[in-house]
Amino acid sequence: MGCGTWAWGNRLLWGYDQSMDDQLQAVFNLCASTGVTLFDTGDSYGTGRLNGRSEQLLGRFSREYLGANRDNICIATKLAAYPWRLTRQSMVSACKASAGRLGKNVDLVQMHWSTANYAPWQESPLLDGLADLYEQGLVKGIGLSNFGPKRLKLAHQKFAVRGIPIATLQVQYSLLSTYPVTELGLKDLCDELGIKLIAYSPLVLGLLTGKYSEKGPFPKGIRGLLFRQILPKIRPLLSSLREIAESRNKTMSQVALNWCVCKGTIPIPGAKTLQQAQENIGALGWQLDTGEIAELDKQAAGAGKKMVQNIFQTQ
Repeated sequence: MGCGTWAWGNRLLWGYDQSMDDQLQAVFNLCASTGVTLFDTGDSYGTGRLNGRSEQLLGRFSREYLGANRDNICIATKLAAYPWRLTRQSMVSACKASAGRLGKNVDLVQMHWSTANYAPWQESPLLDGLADLYEQGLVKGIGLSNFGPKRLKLAHQKFAVRGIPIATLQVQYSLLSTYPVTELGLKDLCDELGIKLIAYSPLVLGLLTGKYSEKGPFPKGIRGLLFRQILPKIRPLLSSLREIAESRNKTMSQVALNWCVCKGTIPIPGAKTLQQAQENIGALGWQLDTGEIAELDKQAAGAGKKMVQNIFQTQ
C-alpha cells in the first residue's frame, strides 16, 4: 500500500453548519489537487451528536472530488481501543462501520493506541482483528499508533507469522516532542522493519506557528494553561524558527513541517481553512540544509519545556 510524503490530519468535530462543510470540501480539493493524498481520521473523531461525522465528511469529499490525483487518494482511519472492544471481531465490525460512514472500504486501518499501559491482555485480539481485515481484503494496509519499540516489535512478529506487513506507525512528533525518535529510537526501528513513521501534532497545537506570544491572548481552558507554561521556556527555539523562516521567505509553520519531512517522517497537520491548507502545502518542494537542521535540533534538545506526551504512548 502506497502512502505519500504528506498528509492531512482530520480530528475536528465537523458538521456544525453547511458553510463549514463547504469550506472543508474546498480544503480537501486543494490538498488532493496538489498531491496531498493521504487523509487521516479516526472513528473516535466526531462523537456524541456528531458521531462518525469526520469519516462521513471525508467519504463525501473523496466521492465528490473529480480532480487530479483522484485515484491516489488514501483514506486512513484509526480504530479506538475502547474498553468494550475485546475481540478480534469487534475490530472487524468497527472497521466495517467506518467503511459504512466513508461509503467505501478503508484504505489504511490503524489501531489508535496500544492497551499495554493498562490492559495488555486486550491488545492481542485487537491486533488479530486488524490482520483479519487485511486477509479478508477489506483494507489495503494496516498501521499502528502510539506503539513504542517493545510493543511494535511484538506486533511485527505477530503479523509476520501471517505474512502481513505493518505499513505505518503514528507517534506524536515535533520539535517539542522528539521523545519517540531521540529516546525510543522508533525511526531507526521503523526503517529496519520497513514501516513509515507518521508524525501527528507536528505544529504542537499551534505553538510552533508564531501565532501565540507569552503576553497572550491564549486559548481557553487547559490548552491556554499549557501555553502559558511552555512559551517562556521555548524562546530560543521560536527565535531560531523565526530566523530560518525569514531567511527562507517561509513561515514558521512551514519550517517546522519541513523539519519533520527532513527527519524522514510524514507530518499530518490539520487545516480548517484554505489559508491554512495553502500554508501547509508551502512546506513542500524545498528542504532545510544540514546547518539549519542542526540548529533546530540543538534548540529542540535544549528547550526548557517539552510538550506533554500522549498518555497512551508505550515503551
